[in-house]
Amino acid sequence: MIKVGVLGAKGRMGAEVCRAVQGADDMELVAAVDQDDAREALTAAEVVVDFTHPGVVMDNLQWCVEHGLHAVVGTTGFDPSRLDTVRSWLADDAPGNVIIAPNFGIGAVLMMHFAQKAAPFFESVEIVETHHPNKADAPSGTAYRTAELVAAARAEAGVSPSPDATTSEVDGARGADVDGVRVHAVRLSGAIAHQQVVLGGHGELFTIRHDSMNRASFMPGVLLAVRRIPGLDRLTLGIESLLGLEP
Repeated sequence: MIKVGVLGAKGRMGAEVCRAVQGADDMELVAAVDQDDAREALTAAEVVVDFTHPGVVMDNLQWCVEHGLHAVVGTTGFDPSRLDTVRSWLADDAPGNVIIAPNFGIGAVLMMHFAQKAAPFFESVEIVETHHPNKADAPSGTAYRTAELVAAARAEAGVSPSPDATTSEVDGARGADVDGVRVHAVRLSGAIAHQQVVLGGHGELFTIRHDSMNRASFMPGVLLAVRRIPGLDRLTLGIESLLGLEP
């Protein structure tokens, strides 16, 4: 049995993780820790799953690394600087491994993968993501990572930047610029997590869209990460490699 602890256990995603772990035949939930709870209960675990908040996740992750615990992190807000900090912690030969994934939904990961493959074949590409209004970060980690993957694929193929003749705009009207890819964040009551990558050129539009209808949709990816993390090497970004997806 894999002994699992959950950080952010009373949140919407954390509570869903607790239910998924309890329903798995090969896992045991040994600690459910939330805000103001002592983290020491997590030392009974082999793998800790973190779905907390961008403002506290780095402290949580450093604590897990220092205690030799594997960490599966679904909390967003990891820019290149934060990732470099995590790598510096892992360079000290602590025994635990870390997976940081912008999205654990299998369909969402495939959406990012397909967008990366399609991006070099179209003149234009933009990303629109929609989430519930309680989400703390914008754009979402999924949209940010998608933009990075799309931009890298286009750069490697020698594709020019998307054409844009805008010379006058209300600040933010054209969205955020992530490595030259425009990303638009929508926050709406009733939404969960939705994203579309819109590609255009040569008389056609190609839209790759993913919709999460409930938080249970992320659990197969979370449980896959929990099962596989002991055999991984230090820091893994995303679950693409766990699904056998080639970059």
